[in-house]
Amino acid sequence: MLKAVLDACVIYPAPIRDLLLSLADVGLFKPFWSDEINQEWGRNLLIKRPDISPIKIAMTVQAMNDSFPDANIKQDKSIISHLNLPDLNDLHILATAISSGSSYIITSNLKDFPNDQLRHFSIEAIDPDSFILNLFREQDVLANFAFENQIKRLKHPPLYKTEVLTIFEKLGLIRTSQYIKGL
Repeated sequence: MLKAVLDACVIYPAPIRDLLLSLADVGLFKPFWSDEINQEWGRNLLIKRPDISPIKIAMTVQAMNDSFPDANIKQDKSIISHLNLPDLNDLHILATAISSGSSYIITSNLKDFPNDQLRHFSIEAIDPDSFILNLFREQDVLANFAFENQIKRLKHPPLYKTEVLTIFEKLGLIRTSQYIKGL
C-alpha cells in the first residue's frame, strides 16, 4: 500500500487534512505523522487562531490517532543525526518517513525537501494538490466516495460540494478541484 507522511502544513489547514484522511480512510493510502508534526501544526494553528482551544487541537490529534492507530511514528533520534536537509527543523519529518517506510512526504514546502536528498531513501516530496490529484486519477470512484463522505461530515456549518471545492482552490488544491468538478 502507498505510504505517505503528512507534513504539518497539510494537516493544518483542516480542509486539506480532512480530504487526505478521508482518502486514507477508504484505503487509497496509509498516512503517517509524529508527535512533533502534530505539535508543529497545533502551534501554527494557535498563532493564527488564538480563539481555538488547545483542548480542541488535542482532541483532533486524538481522533487522528484513534482513526489510524499505526500512523503516529515514535521518533528514533539516531536516524536524525545521519540526515541533512536545508532546514534542520524538518529532519524529524524525513526521519518519520524513513521509520514508516513511506514513499512520500506530502508538503507545501517542497524547497525544504529536495528530492535529490530524499532519493537516497526512496522518498519523494510532493505537494498536496499533486498527491491528491494522482489518487483521483488512479481511483476516481473510490476517491470521489471519500470526498462525498467528507462533505457529509460537514455539519457546523453544512457546506455544498461547490463551496468545499472553492475552499480547496483557495488552499491551493486547484487542479484537484477542477478534476472533481469534471466527475
